[in-house]
Amino acid sequence: MNGRRAQLGDRIEGTERIVVNGRPIRLKHRSTRHAHIAYHKPAGEVTTRHDPERRPTVFERLPPAPRGRWISVGRLDFNTSGLLLLTTDGELAHRLMHPRYEITREYAVRLLGEPTRSQLETLLSGVQLEDGLAKFDSIDVRGGSGRNKWLHVTLKEGRNREVRRMFQALGLTVSRLIRVRYGPIELGRIQRARTRELAEEEVAALYASVGMEPPTDERGTRESRPTARGKTAVRRAGTRRR
Repeated sequence: MNGRRAQLGDRIEGTERIVVNGRPIRLKHRSTRHAHIAYHKPAGEVTTRHDPERRPTVFERLPPAPRGRWISVGRLDFNTSGLLLLTTDGELAHRLMHPRYEITREYAVRLLGEPTRSQLETLLSGVQLEDGLAKFDSIDVRGGSGRNKWLHVTLKEGRNREVRRMFQALGLTVSRLIRVRYGPIELGRIQRARTRELAEEEVAALYASVGMEPPTDERGTRESRPTARGKTAVRRAGTRRR
């Protein structure tokens, strides 16, 4: 390796000259770029790599990571659908989930029945749950009636099943829950069970939201790059393993 005998435990960066039995070896370079994708999680999948109940997991649907492995930014429960962000940058994922950075999550909520003005005010001022006080930052009534009342709500934390539990505490039943935004990234028109590579400006906005500079690759260029003609690639998620 670079003219000396290699020792057990030596590490290489990919720029070294490697010779085996007198013959040079060409190294296959792996991408040094971090990758960032958005996934439209359908209801009926869990956000874990392995499930004891053998339910389908989101990781069975994802394309291979170009480096490292995919890290989910937060979770969505089994019956919740919508936007799930995944990245190979562990520090970015950690900060996006940490309460310190107050990243806004927005959900579309379908209720069975119509909430009263008093109930909406309580949801904004605070509902006492078993793990502490919880409240929405905003509630936008979107219409519908009877068993099809839609609201959009925002909050800045991601406790387990928090949105459902807040409505349940006031006697309201959530019949459908969809995460439509996480920080600066929106679900948009991603079809269910499909992924979308984040555009360069979206990646920059994610890093900026947690006080980080987008890292650069070995050539000194930004890791994320725009796709052809300024559009963002949409990929069909991989087939599920049997």
